[in-house]
Amino acid sequence: MDALGSAPGNHMTGHTHGVAAAPEAIESATRAPDWWVRPGLDVVDGRLRIAGRDAEALAREHGTPLFVYDLERYRENARRFQAALGTAGIPYRLRFAMKANPDPRVLGVFRGLGVPGSPESVGVDACSPGEVTRALECGFRPDEISYTGTNVSERDLDVILAADGLHLNLDSISQIERVGRRAPGRTIGIRVNPARGAGYHAGLEYSGDRPTKFGIYEDRLDEAADVAARHGLTIDTVHFHAGSGWLAEGLQAFEAALAEATAMARRLKARGCPIRELNVGGGLGAPGRGHEIPVDLRAYAAVLARHVVPLGVTVTCEPGDHLAKDAGIVLAEVVAVEDRGGARFVGLDAGWNVNCGYFVYGFLQEIVPCRDPLADRTWTVEVAGHINEAHDVFAEDYPFPPVVEGEVVAILGAGSYAEAMSSTHCLRPIAPAIHLERHPSGDRHRQDGPGSDASATDATIDFQ
Repeated sequence: MDALGSAPGNHMTGHTHGVAAAPEAIESATRAPDWWVRPGLDVVDGRLRIAGRDAEALAREHGTPLFVYDLERYRENARRFQAALGTAGIPYRLRFAMKANPDPRVLGVFRGLGVPGSPESVGVDACSPGEVTRALECGFRPDEISYTGTNVSERDLDVILAADGLHLNLDSISQIERVGRRAPGRTIGIRVNPARGAGYHAGLEYSGDRPTKFGIYEDRLDEAADVAARHGLTIDTVHFHAGSGWLAEGLQAFEAALAEATAMARRLKARGCPIRELNVGGGLGAPGRGHEIPVDLRAYAAVLARHVVPLGVTVTCEPGDHLAKDAGIVLAEVVAVEDRGGARFVGLDAGWNVNCGYFVYGFLQEIVPCRDPLADRTWTVEVAGHINEAHDVFAEDYPFPPVVEGEVVAILGAGSYAEAMSSTHCLRPIAPAIHLERHPSGDRHRQDGPGSDASATDATIDFQ
């Protein structure tokens, strides 16, 4: 099985194994083969369905590789997150980390969840001028957008400062100085580095023991406040981001980071800064395999309440993966099944240029055949892509059902940091995407492409 903490970009280890799965591997893989099944992603008559549509049929109709999204799942995830925060009794804002999936149709889902400023509304977290522009184009008001970037250029500031009312969190003393010169008297937030981190593995901790490029450390906090004061900048927000992809076992580490950030916020308040918001960033992951335990959102909200309520501020959460990951899949065709050097390889017509979650981050992913997705996993395989790089793999030592060339498989958990990070490496084309709306009955559908152009390959399919 893949090592949970394996370093990104170092997955092809060259080890040798047989083509039959060891009994313990089979047991582990089949203990809960349907752990990922949910409304909108289920198995009907032995076939995988997403948002009520047969997954293999979509692949045959539109080709592979193909992204398919269940738009209702984004709504469900946001509502569940809001419900947990509401139950904890803390004033909150929820923003979607749009780098996870900046597709206009996905942003439109979040934009439509509530009246701006209401508890039901969802804003966006942006980290580039392009994301700010995209959010505005999708109907978000500037005051619904929070910008937290790093190594911001003057060109970046041209766009950011033009969005009057945007929440701007500055990542360094250099940024505070630059914004102070260009926009004296402005209200800002600052990103701090609590020197405590939480992540899917150590490499994804944004503020751990090792120095990182993110945020202002405690030993320079007073200097940052002095620079802001010299330019008449008002600091009303403290932001931090502990890391990416952490699951249930990371909650304690997150709380340690939260405690440090809260202490830094108190220091700023003691200096007279009117701190109104503690922005805890995102970082909450979503399970990729059955053995991974998701964050208990009620426990997460209770941790926030423990530290934020005494501070008397609003807490802002900016998840990406947690709202988006399980809303999408990638469909790919099996184009090779071959034993090599004692290993069995299942080759797909998709590569890390389409879905780089394992290649870049080391995130484990579940892969299932569209026909009989709950079949016994009696093989152990390497699932590899078609990019001419040794590290182009989706899974290693992976218990998998027997498959043949020509079958269609689904890579689950592709709703975030997949299409958004696609590339044309090796001049492979960007995979098209289909966005589905669930409806309880009927098999008629409307096909609309991006904007107003009809398209069979990049479509919003709406059951009616």
